[in-house]
Amino acid sequence: MVVDGLSTTFAALADPTRRAILERLASGEATVGELAEPFPISVQAVSKHLHVLERAGLIERGRAAQLRPSRLRAEPLKDATEWLGGYRRFWDEGFDRLERRLRKDDVSSDG
Repeated sequence: MVVDGLSTTFAALADPTRRAILERLASGEATVGELAEPFPISVQAVSKHLHVLERAGLIERGRAAQLRPSRLRAEPLKDATEWLGGYRRFWDEGFDRLERRLRKDDVSSDG
């Protein structure tokens, strides 16, 4: 089975803990211990989440003495955003139709 980068990105983003980790890393790099602080899970569990994010190319892990600070890599998120952007017209048109329908119904109920 061939897995493309976009599939890997969305699979990594499917977990709320991983999304929260990325949100934290958007403000700067952090160690595993720092990333684990707000979560009711072990450092080992956070480390597993980091591995998934690293495999998806969403983070990079450095090496500073014994620490391995993680930092956000935005390119895969850009690719996902561009893909999702292709559906923007679909949603905009749907919301426009809904708005027209609601206005029509509102006018009908006034009369």
